[in-house]
Amino acid sequence: QVQLVESGGGLVQAGGSLRLSCAASGRTFSNYGMGWFRQAPGKEREFVAAISRRGSRIIYADSVKGRFTISRDNAKNTVYLQMNSLKPEDTAVYYCGAVFNGYSDLVTSAKYDYWGQGTQVTVSS
Repeated sequence: QVQLVESGGGLVQAGGSLRLSCAASGRTFSNYGMGWFRQAPGKEREFVAAISRRGSRIIYADSVKGRFTISRDNAKNTVYLQMNSLKPEDTAVYYCGAVFNGYSDLVTSAKYDYWGQGTQVTVSS
């Protein structure tokens, strides 16, 4: 089992920044690709960003490219999502996920083995 705990969400004005963290425990963190997904009210969960086990592959959704940065620190068992230039449409619950040996397909949520409980991000206009 892998336990994932997100933190760092909150309320921010449009144009502001937030940094989300996802702390992992339970298994060898560097064996897992990590991803961030989000779900807004009434919408399906959507892919935001992902990073492979050792950071050699990074992917972003077009909607966040150039504004969000995903990174990981395998020594701290933590993955981060730095969110800049936030927009009201970024408002959602943000979830981190872990996929064992994840490299080729980091975009499909069904591929992920573990999920955190989510953290709310609200961007006011």
